[in-house]
This record gives sequence, C-alpha cells and structure tokens, in this order.
Amino acid sequence: MRASFSRSMLSNIIDRIKLPFRKEKEFYSALYNILGFYPHNITYYKVALMHKSLGHRATPEELRALEGNKKKKKNTSEKEADARYEQANRRKGKKQRQREDNAKGGGRSHLGKQLNNERLEFLGDAILDAVVGDVVYKHFPGKPEGFLTNTRSKLVQRETLGRLAKEMGVSKLILASGRTATHNSYIGGNAFEALVGAIYLDRGYKACYDFWTRRIMNTYLNVDKVAYKEVNFKSKILEWAQKNRVNMEFRLEDQSQDVHGSPKFIYTLSLEGIDGGTAEGFTKKESQQKACEITLKRLRTDGKFLDSIFAAKTERTRMEETPTALVPVIEEQKNDDIFIEKTAERKADSTASESDRPLTMAEKAVDELTLDDLTATPKKESMEDIIAKAEAEAYKNI
Repeated sequence: MRASFSRSMLSNIIDRIKLPFRKEKEFYSALYNILGFYPHNITYYKVALMHKSLGHRATPEELRALEGNKKKKKNTSEKEADARYEQANRRKGKKQRQREDNAKGGGRSHLGKQLNNERLEFLGDAILDAVVGDVVYKHFPGKPEGFLTNTRSKLVQRETLGRLAKEMGVSKLILASGRTATHNSYIGGNAFEALVGAIYLDRGYKACYDFWTRRIMNTYLNVDKVAYKEVNFKSKILEWAQKNRVNMEFRLEDQSQDVHGSPKFIYTLSLEGIDGGTAEGFTKKESQQKACEITLKRLRTDGKFLDSIFAAKTERTRMEETPTALVPVIEEQKNDDIFIEKTAERKADSTASESDRPLTMAEKAVDELTLDDLTATPKKESMEDIIAKAEAEAYKNI
C-alpha cells in the first residue's frame, strides 16, 4: 500500500513538472483540483465533459485515443491528412461545416460520428456501482443485503452525483449548449459518471477506488448519514397513508414551459382533501417527490395539520357509515278490496247506464199505469189480459 502510494506521489510530481510545457495548462490544473492527480491521456477527460447537445465531431487524434491506439505513432499520410483537415476547418465557418457534415449522410462527417460522453457515462455507471458496493460492504460489516443495496443506490443516484459535480467544480467544465446546461438537472450527475469512466480508462480500477474514498468520502459525503436518510419520500408517505387509511391524491396545478422551452410541472399532494406540499420540477416524478418531502416535514412538525387530516378522515368515515335516509315503508294492499271497489264501480256504472237509457213505448205505457187501473181490473182477469189491455190503451194515443 505504501509503495503504491509512493509511486502515485512520484507520478504526480513528474506530471507537475511537465505541466508548464502542456498546451492546456488550465484544464490540467482544474482536473487536478477535482481528481487529486494529473491525467495521463487528456482526451478521455475531454470527452467525459462533452454533452451530446454540443454536437462535437471526433477529430483523428480523438478517434485514435478512444480506440486504444495511443501508443501508435502517426505515419506520414496520417500527419498530412490531419494537417489538411485542420487547414480546411480554419477556412470554413461553423455553420458551413455543419451543413457539409449533414449532407454527407445522417449528420456524420468523413472522420466519424458525433462524439459525446454517453459511452463513458455507461462505463462509469458500472465502475461506480462496483466501487461504491465495495466501499459499503466494508463500511457496514454484518448488515443485510437489502440495507447494502439501498445504501449504494442512495450514494449513486443522480441527485447525489449531481450535487457532487456542482460542489467539486465538475459542472463548470461541462461543454454543452446554454439551454441544455440550464434546465437539465441530471447533466452534472451524468458527467460525473463519465468522469469515473475516464479515470478507469486512464488509470484503472484502483484509481477510481482511491478517488471515491479519498476525494469523495473524506470531503463531501458522510456515508452513515446517507445510509439512514429517507430518500424515496413518495414511497414513505404512501406507506403511511395506507397504514392509517388516509386518502391521498396528487393534483396537477400547472404544466408549462420555462424561458428555455423546457417542460415544467407543479403538483400538490392532498391528504383527505387537505393540501399538503406544492412543488415544481422538470418532470412529474421530480415534482411529486418534492411535494411528498414537503408534506412529510409538515406531518412531523405541524400538529394542527396532522390533526386536521384525521378529523377530515373521521368525518368522511362517519358519513360513509351513517344511512342517508330511512328505508321507505311499503303498505300492504289486499286484492279483495281492489275487486270490491271495482265491483262497486261496475254497479254504479250499470245503474247510471240504465237510468240514462231512453224508454220504449211499452215501458212508457207501463210507467203511466196507476194503482186505480190495476185495482179496477177484475180479479178474474189473467195476466195476459192485463198486459193486452195495457198495450191497447197505449196504442190509442198513436
């Protein structure tokens, strides 16, 4: 360990001696302040700080360095090609070069495709997982696998790496378009991962491990605090709401664009209809996470807010359990009564119809008969004689 440290110190001394003779002394010095050592192959670090929005095209020297041919000497034809390339580019403006490159097929130049830090970001992400996993495993002996995995994810998440990039000065060295650098909250974290990938290609895994343990943990991060810090606020408050049977809802307050045309979301978290936290973010997830964080802090510090939520819950459950109206009573009806009423109606109708019907001549004659007519009739007369006599009397008037 001591021998390797001595070799590292000797290498830094030699690199410091070479610094005045380098073309990019300021860039070398800036990287030394971040990394704690001078780069051997500066091309790796340049590419690590190139965002894709820059639209940079790979030069022949960059292509050879990234392809692993750094020890290969240039032959005469390669030197002449490089010289012609540089001379031609000096004569042309930037827009003209872009038009020519795009015309040659899909935005590709005759030298190669666009160059950015995405490949180094992929490599650095894998190396960083291994390094941080190694560190966490040694730092927390006896802890279960779930705890170690959760701690590692907190240490390498984009928000943590983005803050590291800002505090260490990596963000100031990133080459990107002004609009992208302004609104993209993940650009610093991505560049940090790419920088780790560059360290790995330039100096190996041991340099990446030393960079994290000596430069990061001793100066910028407290691993113990990070391990026990609650990060997923949305998951925490959702778990709390389910245990207490509290209704929670995210309400979109506004969806717009900032001055650079980037999307912007504003969400409010509501518990039992009572507004908790309101937050703004460049994504829905970011906005909701911030709103959950604000609400959790209010739940832990504001007793009145907590009481109002449970009071609203009690009122809601009481209204759900209390019947809104009495069950209507159904009166029992007897079929006999219905038929009786209908029979009476039919009798009344028949009586009315009989009284309204016009009488025949015979009926009128019978109605005109008096008691005297009946009494004057001899008792020996039969019924047929009486009817015949009545009909004869009736026809006299015709």
